[in-house]
Amino acid sequence: MLSLAPIKIGDWMVLLFGVFCVAWVTVALWQGGAADKAIIRSSGKIFSEVPLSRNQIISVPGPLGISQIAIHNRQARIASDPSPRQYCVHQGWLKQAGEIAICLPNQVSVELSGRGKRYDSLNY
Repeated sequence: MLSLAPIKIGDWMVLLFGVFCVAWVTVALWQGGAADKAIIRSSGKIFSEVPLSRNQIISVPGPLGISQIAIHNRQARIASDPSPRQYCVHQGWLKQAGEIAICLPNQVSVELSGRGKRYDSLNY
C-alpha cells in the first residue's frame, strides 16, 4: 500500500523556488519595455512615424473620415474615430512597445515601437 508522507521542508523550499523563478521570468521577460515612437498607418500604408517624447494630436484620414490620435506622456491612443462601434477608442492608452490599436472600418492603426516587443498570441 502506498502511503503519502507529509511534505518536508526541502520540498517546500523547492516549490517556493520554482514559483519565484516563474514569477521573475514572467515579469522580466514577458513585458515589451518602453516605447520610443508611434507608427501610424492609414489604409495599410505608413502615414507617419512620430516620437512619443512630444505631446500632440495627429489627424489621420481614412475611408470613413478623420481619426484623431493623441500622444501624451509617452503614451498613445486613438482619441476619436468615425467608426460605428468605437472599439479602438475604448481600447485606451498604449504604453509598451508592441501594443497596437486598430480601427478596421476606418482602416487606421497606431502601433508603439521600441527596442523590445511584448509577446502575445500574434507572435506565436
